[in-house]
Amino acid sequence: MREITIGKNDAGQRLDRFVSKSLPLLPPALLQKYIRLKRIKCNGARAQRDQRLQEGDVLQLYINDEFFDKPREDNLFLTLFKPSLDIVYEDENLMLLNKRPGLVVHADETEKVNTLINHIQAYLYQKREWNPRWENAFAPALCNRIDRNTGGIVIAAKNAESLRVLNQKIRDRELVKLYLCVVQGELPKRADTLTAYLEKLSDENRVIVSDRKTPQNRTILTKYRVLETRGGNSLLEVDLLTGRTHQIRAHFAHVGNPLLGDGKYGSNKLNKALGYDVQALYSYKLRFEFTTPAGCLEYLNHREFSVADMNSIWFVKKFHGSD
Repeated sequence: MREITIGKNDAGQRLDRFVSKSLPLLPPALLQKYIRLKRIKCNGARAQRDQRLQEGDVLQLYINDEFFDKPREDNLFLTLFKPSLDIVYEDENLMLLNKRPGLVVHADETEKVNTLINHIQAYLYQKREWNPRWENAFAPALCNRIDRNTGGIVIAAKNAESLRVLNQKIRDRELVKLYLCVVQGELPKRADTLTAYLEKLSDENRVIVSDRKTPQNRTILTKYRVLETRGGNSLLEVDLLTGRTHQIRAHFAHVGNPLLGDGKYGSNKLNKALGYDVQALYSYKLRFEFTTPAGCLEYLNHREFSVADMNSIWFVKKFHGSD
């Protein structure tokens, strides 16, 4: 029998989901069976699979040793990996990182090691702010993600409470995320909110934008402001009112103004001629606008953060002819 004491970062989770994350080698069907057979107890009493765990609860696990897989005390990867982060803001609850274009946020089929989340976890491990041995299920996590070739601000939560609050605020649209981009041509208005409908084609890793509603597509709203026009192209600030896959890239392509450097939705011929090899898109500003209680993050309400200097963004310099 082994015991697990529920800490602050684990509180509030369903018992079965917590045990599933803590013991990834335990098959889900066997987990449910062990709960029914009272081989998993909470504070010495019968446990219910959907009960919410509280800080200080003690789980008694009458489970075979082969299902336990605890991290080593000296995690060599976290110790030796050299983190490289551009930190916009950091406190005890979260980090705002300026992700460079070309870096993936999570491991995928092309990259397993050099990912933003690995840099973050190694950084916090080496600062002694996080250690996988201290936690039963929680690890520092990203609250939003941006494409490999898009740069900009990404939010990382340092504890479970902050992660829950931020995920809810993102779902409720209580964070304002502003982007910079350079598009081909000039827009008919200096500022406007574009409306259309987007359908995601997951198998092809692309989307289709239409002016007609269908059962398969979803409404998109893209608000923009023209900051400058130069050489027949436009530098825009974009407020993403709905956060759909590839929304900015596909929406502006749909209205005839594709992003420069965008090989998926734009013109490869023009991109090559102008020297743009990835999409000119950057998430450069973030503002917290909470309209409901934010718990441990209430102090961030109405605060705004941005990359140090928008003129340092690669395509802004190129747009101004100073690359």
